[in-house]
Amino acid sequence: MTYTIRPAEDKDRNAVNSIFQHFVNTSMAAYPETMYENGAYDRLRQAGKSHPFLVAEAETGEVVAFAQARPYHGADTIKRTAEITYFILPEHHGHGLGERLLNKLIEMLRPLGVDNLLGSISSHNEQSLKFHKKHGFVEVGWFRNVGRKWGKDFDIIWVQRFIG
Repeated sequence: MTYTIRPAEDKDRNAVNSIFQHFVNTSMAAYPETMYENGAYDRLRQAGKSHPFLVAEAETGEVVAFAQARPYHGADTIKRTAEITYFILPEHHGHGLGERLLNKLIEMLRPLGVDNLLGSISSHNEQSLKFHKKHGFVEVGWFRNVGRKWGKDFDIIWVQRFIG
């Protein structure tokens, strides 16, 4: 399948919200148990306004994934570090889209002086853990039982990759 990756625009609001809603409803990949009141799009846009926010369109023109980077911390001494997130609808897994989104984020982050990526992953999200390890991330932290979704405890595992 062919995908086009481009910067997210306001016209993508509903699609991004729908993708995020899917993961809120069906998995531990998205931490909230219920959708944010105004959806995820505006929240993501605000959190990462100085960093890339991308969508992936299928051949049909449907937005099937999004990826976003945001500053990890507000201090200017830590601006070299970004936290990344991406969500891909399940029917589009296994086509190299995650790798393409990650590579595009890296390409756009380097000119901003970012040379360090962090990811926060639910301990119940084995697929994401495997993806990140395959793409050069290493586990750097494990916060035990910090979340509970659907009555089930989960840990948050932090992964890191230097891109400098």
